[in-house]
Amino acid sequence: MTTPSNTQQHDIPLDTLLEDYAFISDTHTGALLSKLGSIDWLCLPRFDSQAMFTRLLGDREHGHWSLRIANGEVISQSYLGDSFVVQTVWRSPTGTARVVDFMPIHGNEQPDITDLVRSVHCIEGEVEVESILRLRFDYGESTPYFRTTNIDGMSIVQAVAGPNAVYVRGPEMPHRPSKDCHSGSFILKDGDTAEWVLTWAPSFDEHPPMPDYTQSLKSTLAFWSSWADQLPPQNLYDAEVRRSMLVLRALTDLRTGGIVAAPTTSLPEDFGGVRNWDYRFVWLRDSALTIEALVEYGFSTAALQWRTWLLRAIAGDPENLRIMYGLGGERHLPERELHHLRGYEDSTPVRVGNGAAEQYQADVVGEVMVALETIRRAGCAEDEFSWGMQKAILEFQEANFDRKDQGIWEMRSEPQFFTHGRAMMWAAFDRGIKAIEEYGLDGPIDRWRQLRAQLREEIMEHGFNTEIQAFTQCYDNTTMDASLLQLAQIGFIPYDDPKMLSTVARIEQELLDADGFLHRYPTDGSDGLTGDEYPFLICTFWLVEQYAHTGRLEEAKTKMERILSIQSPLGLLAEEYSTTHKRLAGNFPQAFSHIGLISAARAINFEEARNR
Repeated sequence: MTTPSNTQQHDIPLDTLLEDYAFISDTHTGALLSKLGSIDWLCLPRFDSQAMFTRLLGDREHGHWSLRIANGEVISQSYLGDSFVVQTVWRSPTGTARVVDFMPIHGNEQPDITDLVRSVHCIEGEVEVESILRLRFDYGESTPYFRTTNIDGMSIVQAVAGPNAVYVRGPEMPHRPSKDCHSGSFILKDGDTAEWVLTWAPSFDEHPPMPDYTQSLKSTLAFWSSWADQLPPQNLYDAEVRRSMLVLRALTDLRTGGIVAAPTTSLPEDFGGVRNWDYRFVWLRDSALTIEALVEYGFSTAALQWRTWLLRAIAGDPENLRIMYGLGGERHLPERELHHLRGYEDSTPVRVGNGAAEQYQADVVGEVMVALETIRRAGCAEDEFSWGMQKAILEFQEANFDRKDQGIWEMRSEPQFFTHGRAMMWAAFDRGIKAIEEYGLDGPIDRWRQLRAQLREEIMEHGFNTEIQAFTQCYDNTTMDASLLQLAQIGFIPYDDPKMLSTVARIEQELLDADGFLHRYPTDGSDGLTGDEYPFLICTFWLVEQYAHTGRLEEAKTKMERILSIQSPLGLLAEEYSTTHKRLAGNFPQAFSHIGLISAARAINFEEARNR
């Protein structure tokens, strides 16, 4: 039985370390839960919707939900098996309690329901549960009006602002309204359980149905475990690969097939700096690399769903191919700044939308064509529409053959001929040619062969600097770029080619920091931005892969262990790692980083097996 308490409520500190957050997902959206029980980020009903808990980027008044044990300390926090169900065990002077947080997977039975379940069970003695609920919409800018009602014997708090409505239902002792929040204290004794469910719905619709949640935990655990059970075991890094694959699945929308780059926006690449971007969209590059990882581990169904998503997004307009889209295939993602938010670690501006959606990036068609070849090699047949789409985007690439671009890192400076981008264009034509040669598909193969040969000759002449004996970031300069490590990965040049090895040596010399982590490129202002940034984790994983394939296996394993040592306690990775602050940085969790982990682990395992 729950019993009310009059003990004063206490908020937890701001600016929680990223590694102290758990990620919860229902494959439509995701929440960040701090180790101390506060949900500080949640966009409903989609990853790219406006946030209703925005404390991550602001302050308490911008919305959060704290659920904790009074005077308690957290003694453990973990995912339940291969899932995104978080279990946190608290101990107080009077007892011990287990808190379980998750977003139910409703599947096809109730596809429009998006909700969050928080359950507290006293497993020993007696504990006091403190709950502070601050509901805010529009990234903390809109305060809803509240109404407390009783439906079917349950106390329900309804919050409405504009098009959004949230319903919070819980035990018989309701949250009490105060000046800026709803709060409540509850005494639980040994064996008692209290549970709250938060549900989003359009404000102009009727109260949403209330599913039977008695089996929701079991069915949600079954969803995640049945998916993970399909993963083949790894000789090395099995647990890390499993969790990384699960992160990719969690970032893949169950209904649309779109894959977001991260569930967050504006987590800084430099604490206190301006390099803060919105990653809650579907980059063709990032999702293509995700698809390659999924197919390599046998998940062809997810790959086909993404291919269908791509067909819908591109539709009948391939000549205007975008580098990114919204989760449902939306084309326009205007960037704006939210001036009312102070930013994580006071890093401003806070941005929503992404202006890079308007850029031309030459590598994107290549990334997509490489991924689609992977799907083809997995035995998934092309149909009239899928192969027609590929021919159309190769036509788009040919039409932009002589066009400079912003590069893989989305520079905001003047366009250049980036060596990596030109090599990815080579890969695009190469995969188109192989589709005709090996699968009997139709297309202008002679023209594609001509363009592929032209790109190779051009790259070797202008992308490789003979004075420094290295491929360079842009044509006819001497700047190094970690993306050049992909030249071997796509088959443009062998891993052990002398030109590749000398490029790697130059990258190590100029971009590797004292702790063994790799920067993307020198941040000297040439990218059109001020400030600095920390090493990018996917770049360091690319270096691990290069080492593994060139006889430096022990170095690869040592560096791999170094990167794995900075994972969050729950096995999550952000975009970057600050070796100065010893902290994860950038959007979190980041698909790119987990893709890099999977690829690096695969390279090490492959070479280990070959050397036995």
